[in-house]
Amino acid sequence: MMDQKLKTRVVKKNVNPEWNEELTLTVSDPNLPVKLQVYDRDTFTRDDKMGDAEFDIKEFVDALKMHLENVPSGTVIKNVKPNRENCLAEESSIVWENGKVTQHMFLRLRNVECGEIELQLHWIEVPGSRSL
Repeated sequence: MMDQKLKTRVVKKNVNPEWNEELTLTVSDPNLPVKLQVYDRDTFTRDDKMGDAEFDIKEFVDALKMHLENVPSGTVIKNVKPNRENCLAEESSIVWENGKVTQHMFLRLRNVECGEIELQLHWIEVPGSRSL
């Protein structure tokens, strides 16, 4: 991936924040992981790092190439299991749903006592771009 940085809005005074935001990344190399960093927001001092996580998108991108147009909605394409190389807190399914490939995942934050982040992947084809 190119060196891209995206930020969500700040959720104030909440120990269990929900962002419900859509962030769009350009994928140039599906073999590289996506890295997330979570920070708290401090007014007068540096923001404190609250943990980090990363996840691979290679299997997600491989599912995109499978020509699934005639597959019934809700079909599980692949189950990705937690292991030492990923931050998955539980098994994550790549699913053909409503005409698109999606992946819902819970990631365990590293370098922090505890914490998880929940996210969902969708592929957006940009007109005029080359497909993977």
